[in-house]
Amino acid sequence: MNIAYIRVSSVDQNEERQLKAMEKENIKKYFIEKVSAKDTKRPKLLEMIEFAREGDTIFIKDFSRLARSTQDLLNIVKDLDEKGVKLKSLKENLDTNTSTGKLMLTMIGAINEFERANMLERQREGIAIAKAKGAYKGRKRIEKPDNWQEIYTRWKNRELTANKAMELLCLKRNTFYKLVTEVRSRDSIQRS
Repeated sequence: MNIAYIRVSSVDQNEERQLKAMEKENIKKYFIEKVSAKDTKRPKLLEMIEFAREGDTIFIKDFSRLARSTQDLLNIVKDLDEKGVKLKSLKENLDTNTSTGKLMLTMIGAINEFERANMLERQREGIAIAKAKGAYKGRKRIEKPDNWQEIYTRWKNRELTANKAMELLCLKRNTFYKLVTEVRSRDSIQRS
């Protein structure tokens, strides 16, 4: 069976370009997700690896859709290889079923990782220049919801679970705990 893995980094991005590239590949099953590649525990990726059977071929637009680091890429390919599943990248025109394909995969993965490291370095340099000019403000400060104090107090007194508090505050997990940390550090400063 021909399987396609389509991934974009965020909900705002569109997967149409990748879907269009798959049109002539006779794809029978698509796994599509909108999530960063920094984590290899992506639900659709794991579901696809579990779904794939010996003799299947997984198509991707390019290797950056599958993994962000060379090591992650090689681990995914190893898992697929152990199941007898082939991987084909349309952009790089590579088939991991061949020894040349495996060599090229390693080289392309290393180049992608190198390019990403360079991009992050340029980003850090740009931020440093903007900070020096006073133009960089950083991420917008998250304001506490109006009902923060009431819900936080109930959570602190164990009247609510963290999940229920997040739900009532309409906050994501990271945001909730970031605000909790801010409140706790402010409280400890006031006590000392």
